[in-house]
Amino acid sequence: MSSCLKSINLWTYRILRFIIGGVFIYSGAVKLADVKGFARMISQYNLVPDQLLAPVAIGLPVIELLAGVGLLFEISGALTAIFGMLLMFIAVLWYGILKDLDIDCGCFSTEEVKGQNSLKQALYRDFVMVAVCCYFYLYRLLRIKRGQGRGLRLNFKKII
Repeated sequence: MSSCLKSINLWTYRILRFIIGGVFIYSGAVKLADVKGFARMISQYNLVPDQLLAPVAIGLPVIELLAGVGLLFEISGALTAIFGMLLMFIAVLWYGILKDLDIDCGCFSTEEVKGQNSLKQALYRDFVMVAVCCYFYLYRLLRIKRGQGRGLRLNFKKII
């Protein structure tokens, strides 16, 4: 592969990493700024028992924020945390669409547009972010293959 193409791939990887990391940092910070509003939003899905609403409303945004920062600095496990959260968000949004819930997704604020259209837009957005995360995994795998000679365990940690 030419050095110009490697450079383009590196910059694409970095830019997308900063975008996805920034999205998670912003999303977590907004939810932490209005924990009560986010707890009300979570309760509308009827998936979390009332006694767990407060821990989830605080814990999820904290994890989002930390994972976003971790992705920016390529901390091991951050990409896997983001990928896992995106899969969970897709499942919850899909549930809301199937149940025909007339609520907002709660992704970036507690005052988003309500309704099915909001849930569908958020679902599509999350599918795009999952695709970008798959690109990250592939990029990291190819980067490690180019630099062979290290132990498999060390390399696996760099992928996740």
